[in-house]
Amino acid sequence: MLNEFKDFIAKGNVMDMAVGIIIGAAFTAIVTSLVGDLINPIIGLFTGGVDFTNNYVVLAGDVPAGASLEAARETGASVFAFGAFLMAVINFLIIAFVVFMLVKYVNKVKSLAEKPDEVAPEVHTGPSEKDILIEIRDALKTR
Repeated sequence: MLNEFKDFIAKGNVMDMAVGIIIGAAFTAIVTSLVGDLINPIIGLFTGGVDFTNNYVVLAGDVPAGASLEAARETGASVFAFGAFLMAVINFLIIAFVVFMLVKYVNKVKSLAEKPDEVAPEVHTGPSEKDILIEIRDALKTR
């Protein structure tokens, strides 16, 4: 069983998956910064500076007026955090779009790499050696 496990770990697919997970974790930090530092401020311009993350509705419990979502949660109140959910959806859509563009670019590069070089059209420059030999043979037969 230990040998089977070694064979499983040694396969390229497992290593590729591990590299993908590590790159994905690093990519998450980049996308989080993209959303928090670039996209959210642009969305805030169109919505009058509203930050969706702290939008919530108190379902049960007492929360001081104007408290942030984190402060509302710390009071132990039951909150319906629709703003945080909305931002998670926006983050997901941005991540999905970036991954789509990345996959599209990689597929384009792969297709260009696999595409055979264009073959120049055959240019007829005169009779080939074979054609000349056939003519000589035919000429000798008719004599």
